[in-house]
Order: sequence, then C-alpha cells, then structure tokens
Amino acid sequence: MSDLAALSGWQWLGWIVFVVVLYATYPREFFPKLRQEVGYQHLAFSSAVVLFVLWALQAGIKEGLDIHFLGVTTLALCHGWRIAIWITTVPLTLMAVFGFVPLGDIGMTALTTAVLPILFSYVIFALSYHYLTRHLFIYIFIAAFLGAALTIVFQLSVSSLWYWAADRYSWQEIVHNYLQIALLMWFPEALLNGMAVTVMAVYRPHWLRTFYDREYLSPER
Repeated sequence: MSDLAALSGWQWLGWIVFVVVLYATYPREFFPKLRQEVGYQHLAFSSAVVLFVLWALQAGIKEGLDIHFLGVTTLALCHGWRIAIWITTVPLTLMAVFGFVPLGDIGMTALTTAVLPILFSYVIFALSYHYLTRHLFIYIFIAAFLGAALTIVFQLSVSSLWYWAADRYSWQEIVHNYLQIALLMWFPEALLNGMAVTVMAVYRPHWLRTFYDREYLSPER
C-alpha cells in the first residue's frame, strides 16, 4: 500500500492509460495462434527477447536519461500494431524485474517507448502503403528505414516532454544531457530496422504480416 501511495500523478496516469490501451487493443486471434503454431511461438517470443536485449543495453550521461535502440518499427511490421503492443508487455515486465525501470514508471515507459512509437511506425507504413507505389524498395526504405528513423526521433521527443512535464529534469538538462546525444541515434536505429526487414522480406517474408508478395513483388507494379 505504501508503494502505491508513493506513485505520482504521472505514474498513475501512465498505468491507467496503458491498461486501457491493452484492453482496447486485445488481439483475439493472437493467443489461439500462439497456442496452435509452434513456428509463430518462436517468432513472438524471439521478438520479445530481442526487444528486451535492445532496451536493456542503455547508455547515457545523466542517471535516468538513458538512450537505447527501439526496434518497434520492425515489431510493428512483423506483427501488426495491436499484437506488437501486447508483445512489448514481456520486455517491459523483464525491465521491471531486473531493475532497469522502476515499477511505478512502467506505465509511462510503455506509452513513450512502446505504444506511441508502434502506432507512429504503423501510420508511416499505412501512409506508404496507400499513397506510394507498392514496391519492395518503398517498403524497405520508407516503412522500415525512414519509418524507424522518424519513430526514434518521435520517441525521444515524447520522452523528453514527459521528463520535463513530470518535473524530473529541467528542460536545459534534458536538451544537453539527452536530446543532443539521443538524436544521433536516428541513423543506427534506421539501419538496424532496415537491415532486419530487408533480411526478412528476402528470406522470411511470411514473418512480416504487413508484407504482401503479390503487391510488393508484382512485375506489373
């Protein structure tokens, strides 16, 4: 009870919104498929483990202002946005268990690191799918490479606003100890996701739920 009473308003808000998001995005087809298909079990759990490793490899100048790879663009392209959000509950839980993120911060961390970036990534994919030529190069470069670059910039901006609004750090501290360094992550993040999606599109296209062979590889397009 004392731990619950110690939660700030922002922490309560993060938890409440995250729980509502999980309820609203519950993917009915996910758990039956997970039980029935061994191959999909491996893909889903591997995705969760890779995310945990990426998120656990943190670096930063000031304590609490840590930087890490996201990988959620590839996750969204592999599983779709609803299942991707649910898969992130596994690395988020592990982050709390191993002490990388305080339990009270899990809600806001989930929103700023998982939910909003996944939605942002998926919107970029959807826009490229509906308004650009459906070609393998477009899928890899726009949906994966450029999408990942824009997504991490978006995530860093949202996280910075949270730190500032929650009065954890001054805006000057955030800019000098977080944003200026973190914004250098856009290219490595884009390269990581672009390479992962390229390999899967070529060798394991069935792992990409958003990749359609007949549309992206059709000679008529």
